[in-house]
Amino acid sequence: MSNFDRKDDDTRGTERIISDREQGVRTRMKPWHAEHAAGRITRPLGHNDTPLVSPLRVVVLMPLRDDWASAAELIRLLDQAISSYPCTVDVLLVDDGSVQNFRSADFQFRFAVVRSIRILRLRRNLGHQRAIAMGLVHIDKAIPCDAVLVMDGDGEDTPDGALQLLRAFSGTTAIFAERSRRTEPFVFRLFYKLYKLLHRMLTGISVRVGNFSILPSRYLGTLVVMSELWNHYAAALLRSGLPFTTTRIPRGYRITGTSRMNFVSLTAHGMSAISVFGDVVGVRLLIASMAGSLMAALGIFSVTAIRIFADRAIPGWATYSIGTLAIILVQLITMATSFTFTILFNRMNLSFVPLRDYELFVAGAQDIYRGSVPIPVKNLKAYSPEKASMKNPGIS
Repeated sequence: MSNFDRKDDDTRGTERIISDREQGVRTRMKPWHAEHAAGRITRPLGHNDTPLVSPLRVVVLMPLRDDWASAAELIRLLDQAISSYPCTVDVLLVDDGSVQNFRSADFQFRFAVVRSIRILRLRRNLGHQRAIAMGLVHIDKAIPCDAVLVMDGDGEDTPDGALQLLRAFSGTTAIFAERSRRTEPFVFRLFYKLYKLLHRMLTGISVRVGNFSILPSRYLGTLVVMSELWNHYAAALLRSGLPFTTTRIPRGYRITGTSRMNFVSLTAHGMSAISVFGDVVGVRLLIASMAGSLMAALGIFSVTAIRIFADRAIPGWATYSIGTLAIILVQLITMATSFTFTILFNRMNLSFVPLRDYELFVAGAQDIYRGSVPIPVKNLKAYSPEKASMKNPGIS
């Protein structure tokens, strides 16, 4: 091939890319040939299970409380990290009862893939997991997308990890980050291992993942009607039966400030995760109580037999043994009965449903960034999904 022919090929390729760009299509995201589909190369799928031709529409969900500076820096770093990936990003910051005000100027930046930043303000502090639940309902109602990326706003969920999740995302399965390295102190890691052991014993499921994940948008329809989502996001998805995979991603470090989590809040967080499998825990404890009751009854029978038929029984010890075992037996029977009624009650009771009840906790929603246009911050008005969609042409 001559130099002239090579230059002509380059010119034709450039003109093709420019033409595709004018039509809003990225050339490298066009449908693959049949021979590509037969190989290992996969492409993200849209909501109707067809390969995406346009860039992947991603909503980044960040729950936070007063970590405005960290969130602003994280969004900037995230935009830089995933700028090479064919996607568009809308950021939803769920304000979980912040006391400090944010500076709008911190979120005004020349982004490459971030199209908009919206704040969903809650009426009160609900906690990390319930803030995520509120954010997922808002996305399901007001922000059309292909995928939802859930990550903390303090920097411990890294931009490089987000890029890794995006590259692994096929559009059909949720992907959770499994921590390959933790940065917490030794005492925290010790109690975390004890919690994992307890979780395994009570639920039969190993704890491997947290909130850092990406999921297809069609999962939202299932999650937002699950009462379990109110207690724990990751456990709710596991409980839903929706398919998921994991990928090993190291944990990062906080950008600014210190964590608000303490021993009490971490314990409550672990109990919330276990509560999602309340019926499983109840059945396991019921079986354990019945087994203990059987062992106590056998013990009473054995002591009575020894007392009656043995010649060398020590006076008095049989009475104390039978009394102790009888008390244990009564307690175990009481526990078994309690667990039985608890399981039956929970199966008949319809508790909090995020899709139905979330408006009670939402104070309002407002965009603070849209494209390259700064948006003045005003008092948040009552939230309406229809009005939010009409007033925000940048989110589609």
